[in-house]
Amino acid sequence: MSEPRSKAQHRRRRSHTALAVGVPLALTAAGTFTYGTDLGILGSSGRQASAAAPAWAADTADGFASVNSLGQNGTYGGRGGQVVTVTTQAELEKYATATQPYVIVVAGTIAMNPVGKEIKVQSDKTIVGRGTAGHIVGGGFFLGQGVHNVIIRNLTIRDAYQGIWNDKDHDFDAIQMDGAHHVWIDHNDLRHMADGLIDVRKDSTNVTVSWNRLSDNNKTFGIGWTENVKTDITIHHNWLRETEQRNPSTDNAAHAHLYNNFLEDAPGTAIKSAYGNYSRGGTKMVLENSLFQGVKNPVIKDSGAAIVQRGNSFSGTSGRNESGGSAFDPKTYYPYSLDKAADLPSILKAGAGPRASIGTTAASTKAAAATTLTVAQDGSGQYRTVQAAVNAVPANNPSRVVIAVKPGTYRELVKVPSNKPHVTIQGTGGSRKDTTIVYNNASGTPKPGGGTYGTGGSATVAVEADDFQARNLTISNDFDEKANQSLDGHQAVALRTAADKVFLDGIIVSGDQDTLLLDTASKDRLGRVYVSNSYVIGNVDFIFGRATAVVDKSVITLKKRWNGTSAGYITAPSTAANRKGILIANSTVNGDVSAGSFYLGRPWHAGGDASLDPQTTVRNTNLSSAVKSTPWTDMSGFSWKDDRFAEYANYGAGAGQASTNRPHLSDAQAANQEVGDWLAGWTPSAS
Repeated sequence: MSEPRSKAQHRRRRSHTALAVGVPLALTAAGTFTYGTDLGILGSSGRQASAAAPAWAADTADGFASVNSLGQNGTYGGRGGQVVTVTTQAELEKYATATQPYVIVVAGTIAMNPVGKEIKVQSDKTIVGRGTAGHIVGGGFFLGQGVHNVIIRNLTIRDAYQGIWNDKDHDFDAIQMDGAHHVWIDHNDLRHMADGLIDVRKDSTNVTVSWNRLSDNNKTFGIGWTENVKTDITIHHNWLRETEQRNPSTDNAAHAHLYNNFLEDAPGTAIKSAYGNYSRGGTKMVLENSLFQGVKNPVIKDSGAAIVQRGNSFSGTSGRNESGGSAFDPKTYYPYSLDKAADLPSILKAGAGPRASIGTTAASTKAAAATTLTVAQDGSGQYRTVQAAVNAVPANNPSRVVIAVKPGTYRELVKVPSNKPHVTIQGTGGSRKDTTIVYNNASGTPKPGGGTYGTGGSATVAVEADDFQARNLTISNDFDEKANQSLDGHQAVALRTAADKVFLDGIIVSGDQDTLLLDTASKDRLGRVYVSNSYVIGNVDFIFGRATAVVDKSVITLKKRWNGTSAGYITAPSTAANRKGILIANSTVNGDVSAGSFYLGRPWHAGGDASLDPQTTVRNTNLSSAVKSTPWTDMSGFSWKDDRFAEYANYGAGAGQASTNRPHLSDAQAANQEVGDWLAGWTPSAS
């Protein structure tokens, strides 16, 4: 902030299951990170992508496919293997059936010969369509016993249909697995096959099916075909349209988590739904925030099965809609966020199925081309400083520019101005600690030519351009408070954003007071920021500002003050009225500080502006004992009780029961304070 808040005098506003210690479940489960060298807590693991691999080739699964089991820690496909592009069936078979890892890009339409052929995919493969051009026609893929770590993504698999609707003679599936595990099926368009679109059979497990379009089929999605109750499966954000049965049919699944799926039987079409989600045998199913529109028998369960329903919506449905029995808590296995059921038609019509941004590289398509500028201190890159590379980005650039920064410590100030959107700054090392951008300005640091920098001006990295991304690096402000006690103004920002659609993924942001300033271009402008799989380190108001900001699946590390004492505040939102503020979700708060010494937040009415309505929500987060039992406090004459501060479903030694001094959201309120509500139709994706 622009002045020491303890000195400011403002007018009072009128009222109105197990987790690795210090590591969020998202990071331990995803398989991308394990205990290692990053800050002594996290480090990179698994195969590292080759230098030529595009960013999307490092994407990993969520849901049950992310869980560490059966000797496989998450699902990352062919990451680290050679990236190959195929245009023929022979090429596709050659690489898909090989024993070594490959990232296989399908660059056009491949018609299978004979019709119905299913290529026998081996372990450690990513098969991905290039943009929306990758089509498999008249056949599909088979994953046999023991095959694991497979990603099938961004493809259209279609048209093996042989003219018989209830076809019992042609077992032509889009994707079939018999005894496979750790499989991620994501952003595909599957339709018009002779048998199933997806068959998960014979104890296949640790499967995630996400963001697909499934349509124009009879037996759509079957799970089971075994007496064993073993399969763990996550099915989320899929659009099933004009599919008659098995939507899905889930038989003897140990854990079936279905959420945010849209099942649609449109009126006036020849295909009529027989049933929607079916829990059979010994299945335990959790069914959340899904939308059933025009579907007959939308939810069915057998007498021995269980279905727990939460937040689902039914429009124009008829017949059976059943629930009962006890199931499980998905959040003991992995984190996730729910969208509102009512929003699914717009979300999935825009976001499900193949995406132009997945499977493309600069060489493969001019429309999606991204320029890469390299930075290296030793002169081996195009530029020696990050700012020099930013300066080289043309004004009003229409497409993505990736600034690839080689390992090293870059002591410099970096500013991305508002007329340079679509910039990514990405470290190229094996760890986010390998590449560091650092400086040591503080609010009270004298500027050349007179005056001081002020809080916002102290930032090591300042981002004013929309659609900015940063990943795999550290951004730090190492201002030495102890050595500068005579200086008035110790706020020292590491990273300041004042833009919309800012995606901070897999980074470290480190400082003391006012580490991460998440702002907007102006009070009346929306500024959405999504921080994921990252660390934020500080001690006083170190996540603050006016933005609509989400800190998700991350570690918030509390740090002692310069004199060794433990006391501080995590958030200081300055949210404009009628906007959303700061949301911390699915994360961990920890640090080597005293018990009961830190507040979750306090309201910052910047400049004494009583019209602001600061908001922080902390939910589904592991709170260490450092968090105070009364976690919110007043600031500069403004009462936190007049603003918006709440918790939901937190856990750990620092969590506490609801009270007048510790408000908790109700389930109904929490349903409107999910990550998707904050992002408001924006789906961050790496590019």
